[in-house]
Amino acid sequence: AVLVLVFPDDAGDARLVLIERTTHDGHHSGEVSFPGGKAEPGDADEAATALREAAEEVALDPAAAGVRVVGTLEPFWIPVSDFRVTPIVAIADRAPVLTPDPREVASILVPPLRVFLPDAPVEIVERTIRDWPLRFGAYPVDGHAVWGATARVLSQLGHVLAR
Repeated sequence: AVLVLVFPDDAGDARLVLIERTTHDGHHSGEVSFPGGKAEPGDADEAATALREAAEEVALDPAAAGVRVVGTLEPFWIPVSDFRVTPIVAIADRAPVLTPDPREVASILVPPLRVFLPDAPVEIVERTIRDWPLRFGAYPVDGHAVWGATARVLSQLGHVLAR
């Protein structure tokens, strides 16, 4: 499960929490994603998994930020890592205080939600990953190309909110 956390900034604009994963030898190394990960035996449900992972990765304190889970987006499967992902949508009453866990998170990004609405710009990126030439659409965020599963969730969220 991944946490799609929407919160207000000081000006009252809606923002999201994304993370840049640390570079390591494995899938999704260095990519921008939502906080999240695998369920553990003590997790009551997918929302509990997403909240626990956000606490571990970015030190999210749900009570302090006034976080409430409001629903889910469409679950999907990522073939390359063999994960079924359930996006858990939550809203915070106030901006959370976030600190990256240096073992998992290189940086925390808090882009405005508006950059993912249907009219937002999408750039075409060409990369070679593990000898595979790829060409894909990505959201430009703070010098990063947000693509793949994360872009899929952001696009779905943007379309739901645009309605």
